[in-house]
Order: sequence, then C-alpha cells, then structure tokens
Amino acid sequence: MWMLLAAAAAGLLVFAADTGLLLKKRTAGSVIHALFRDMIVSNLTALFLAQFVLRIENVFLPGLHGPWYPLKYFALALGTGILLLFCKGVADGVLSYTSAAPKRRARTWVLRIVCVFLFALGTAAFTGTIWSQNTFGELTPDQMLINLISPVEGTASDVMNTLFFGPVFQTVFLTAVFCLFAFSDRILLYHRTENKTTVLFPALARKIVSLLLALAVLGGGIAFGVRELQLGDLYTAYMDESPYIEEHFADPREVQMTFPEQKRNLIHIYLESVENTYFSKELGGLMDENLMPELSELAKEGYSFSDRAEGFGGPPWTTGGHWSVASMVNMGTGLPMKVPVDGNSYGSPNNFLPGAVAIGDILQEQGYEQTVMFGADANFGGLSYYFASHGNFEILDYNKMKELGKIPEDYYVWWGYEDSKLFEFAKEELTALSETGKPFHFVMETANTHFPDGYLEPDAPTPYESQYANVIAYSSYQTEQFVRWIQQQPFYENTTIVLIGDHLSMDQNFFKDLDPNFRRTTFNLILNPAPNVRDIPEERLHNRQWANFDMFPTLLSSIGVEIEGDRLGLGTDLFSGTPTRFEEDGTAEVNEILRQRSNFYNNNILLG
Repeated sequence: MWMLLAAAAAGLLVFAADTGLLLKKRTAGSVIHALFRDMIVSNLTALFLAQFVLRIENVFLPGLHGPWYPLKYFALALGTGILLLFCKGVADGVLSYTSAAPKRRARTWVLRIVCVFLFALGTAAFTGTIWSQNTFGELTPDQMLINLISPVEGTASDVMNTLFFGPVFQTVFLTAVFCLFAFSDRILLYHRTENKTTVLFPALARKIVSLLLALAVLGGGIAFGVRELQLGDLYTAYMDESPYIEEHFADPREVQMTFPEQKRNLIHIYLESVENTYFSKELGGLMDENLMPELSELAKEGYSFSDRAEGFGGPPWTTGGHWSVASMVNMGTGLPMKVPVDGNSYGSPNNFLPGAVAIGDILQEQGYEQTVMFGADANFGGLSYYFASHGNFEILDYNKMKELGKIPEDYYVWWGYEDSKLFEFAKEELTALSETGKPFHFVMETANTHFPDGYLEPDAPTPYESQYANVIAYSSYQTEQFVRWIQQQPFYENTTIVLIGDHLSMDQNFFKDLDPNFRRTTFNLILNPAPNVRDIPEERLHNRQWANFDMFPTLLSSIGVEIEGDRLGLGTDLFSGTPTRFEEDGTAEVNEILRQRSNFYNNNILLG
C-alpha cells in the first residue's frame, strides 16, 4: 500500500510540473496523455534504476527493506521524473542553455572551489560509509581507528579494488558532475511562449544553489556516517571511564602458574572467519546442508565449548575482539584491543601493548620454540610487531617465504599465497620444530575464507552455487586433512591442537538472505588436551557464555598448566568450574563496559 502511494505521489508531482511548465496545449486529450505518461515512465525508470543500477533486490517487496523504503522510493521516482522532464523540455525547445557573460571575480572562484570541496567531503562521507557497511558490516570505531593507525601492508587486492572502484570512483564522478554545474557560465532559459523567455538559475541563484547543495551533502554525509559507523561511541571510548578492567584484571606476573614436568606442545590454528553458522540447522548452524562435515566429525574427538544446550556454539561478538588482530590479542593476552590514547600506541616495533603479558611471553620463559605462520604479509595491522614483541616468534609470512625461496618472487594470489601452500609449509615447520628437542608453540592463520567471497583454489570442488560456500567447504576439508597428518606424527602424543574461528565473517553478501536474528558464534575445538583436564563434567561444555579473551588461560590449561584462581587477564579457564566474566556480569553489560575508557588499560597496558 505505501509503495503504491509513494509511486502515485511521485507520478502526480511530475505530472503537475509537466502540465504547469512544459505542456503548451492543455486539451483534455493532451492532459490525460501527460498524466499516464508521467506516472508510468517516471516509475518504470525508477524501478529500472533501483533494480539494475542501485542493485536493490526484491524492489517490489518493501517489507524486506525497512520502514523508510517507500519514502526512499518516492524520492528516487520524483528525482527520476524531474530529470526526464528536464530532458523532454530541452528536446521540445522549451528549455535551452546559452552562454552568459562570465564573471572572473576572485571571490566567485573562491566560492566555487569551497562549494566543490564541501560537496566532495560530503560525498566521500556518504560513499565511504556505504562501502564500509557493505564490505565490513558493523565496523566499530575502535576497529576503524586501530586499523587506520596500523600498517596496511598485505591487504588483499580485492578489498583495495572495491575501495577504489567504490567510494573513490563514486566520489570523483559525482564531484565532477557537481563541478559542471558549479563552474558553468551558461544559463538556462525557459521559453514559455515564442515571445516570453525567462532566465532560470542566473548567476546569483546558481551560487546560492551550489552552496546550499554542498552544505546539504556535507551535513547529510557527516550525519549519515556518524549514525551508521557509530562514531558517537568514540565519546564513550574517550570520555566515559570505567574501572572494570582494573578491578577484574588477573595479572599474569602475579598469578602462580605451574607447568607439568613434561611440557606439552601447542598448535594453535586460527581459522579465518569460520563460524558455527556454516553447520546445518540440526547441528546448531543455519545452513540447509552442513558446509563443514569434516570439522563436525573431527569435533567428536575433542572438546568444544558451546553457548547452546545442544549443537555447536561458541563465543559471540565481543567488544575489542571481533577482527583478526584483535582476536589474536584477546586470545593471547586475555584483554580486549581498545582505542589507543595516541597514534603511536600501536603498529611500531617493541611498542605493541608493551604492558601486556602474552602467552608467547610465558612460553618463551618456559623454553618453548615459537613460530607463527601466515599466507599474508604479517605487517598487516601490526601482527608482526605483536608476535615479535611478545615471545620473539619466528615469523614465516608471505615475505619470508619469498626470501626463503619457497614461492617465486613475483607470486601473489589473494592475500599472498593460498592455504594449500600454507598447510604444506606448516608440515615442514612442524617437523623441524619437533626435532629441536624443545617444546614448541606453533601458531598459524588460514586466509581462503576471508571476505569478500573467499578465495576458491583451482582444484577445489564446486558443489554449491555460492563461491563462499564452496570456499568454506574446501577449507573444512583442508583443515581436517592437516589435522589428520599431525595425528600421524610421532610428536602428536604430547601435543594439543586448538582450532578456532578468529572472528565472525564479514562477508556481507553471504549473510544478507539469512536470518538476521540468528545468534552467530565462532567455531572452537580443542584436540588432545593435557590428561588432567580431559575428565571435566559434560555441563562445562554447554550453555557457556564466554569471550575470546577466555582462551588465554584456557590455552595454557589445555597443555597442562595449573593456574591459580583459574583466571588470567580478563579471561577464565573454560576447563575449570569458575564462571566467566560474561557469565557473572552478563554478555551485553560487559561488552558495553568494555567500550568505555580504562585509565588502567591506557597507563599500564598500552604504555607499559
């Protein structure tokens, strides 16, 4: 009903403008013809633009697009109709452009330049916000700011391409169109009759319209960006102070940790964007068909902590822990990754959370050999700084593999090299580590399942229509094959394997038609933990509310480390019977508190 009213209202307004300004002969037949023409043509053109230019799916189903959709369609149809009327007026000779004497006053040019600058800023705010939402989903201020001040080397070319052909190109194009209006010295003439001509948009009117349009676009763009990117939360991050972290922080320097006599190896595999949503509905997921049958079978052999009474579950979205770098910081230090107090607090050697004690620091002190492996450039987001600063890891990334001659100098796919190569290189490194005679800590992160749409390797099967579904399915197979290889090695008996999704997927296209109310959680599985934690009660695996930072003590517990009080950082050992922070204080409440500024965090963790 509302869509029909919006379409009718837009068509009637276009008809009123047509008959009042352009229609020369107002006979009954011509008026009726104009009514049907304006109503039909303006709406058909608007629907075409919505479907094929704006890429809005299901344009005839307003219920899928929110309560403001009819009003948005009304604006589109009205704007389209007016543009068509303009073209018709020019074609019929009712409207015409002619040269006017140009004025070369300096203040006129200054005003034009200012208008263009303001228009470009506002357009960039609109297009940048839309691109951010379509590419990353709900990008929070802390994630955005941290990424802005951290190194960006190693970003996948697909993401950069969408940035260039999205907001950059759109902003340049729209600003160029605005320049044609703002800098033009031609005037528009309205020929109402053969003997009567009116000047439309004279010099003063053009200046006023240019300035008002530029201010409107700037104001609208800023307001849109502030609302959609939740920039108001920056006030909370900087102004509202909470002592929560200080009051609940279990300092690893003070907590007594007892290692077993025979230290266990730890293999920690971050599975990029792998979440339980990919399982079938019967298993707790959202798919009609299980996309990860290998991982669901593998899970029968280990321990998975679920937020459900039955089926796969895990940690939900957590403040300061919902992108790759932050996830690793959460699991490695038991702390969220918060907005830094200045631009030098992240992304420089030996200055990545200098006050934090990470699992790498603890295991280095215990004599572990430590390696981290990526198929991408480890400088992205400052990952190389984090692992070098906390445990002195051997960093085997895309650049290092080129240096070692493992891949050609000019080889580059996706983020660097694909996961099939990553798993083969990992086998070589694990074999070498096992021969050192020392316990080892090996960390790796897959990349094929990164957004947008993932990277489908040439030999991967394609049973599904969606590329991302095919990538997920093949990644499940690759991961299971790699784990099976580890289980066949002599060192496996004394080795714990942890498989965990680093964060929820940011691939917006894959989730757009799925139930938005479904509680999405990341996959987690611990295989072959230390004997002292294997016989835990079944209830500790289900109905759990936990966060990525709980993995910090849980990882250590999984290799047999006894932790006084069961807590490190903000994390709680999930193998223990101690409730987590989410379970004690509530998930929503803790997430809200963690948005607030922590002077303790700023002074003791960020600055050291």
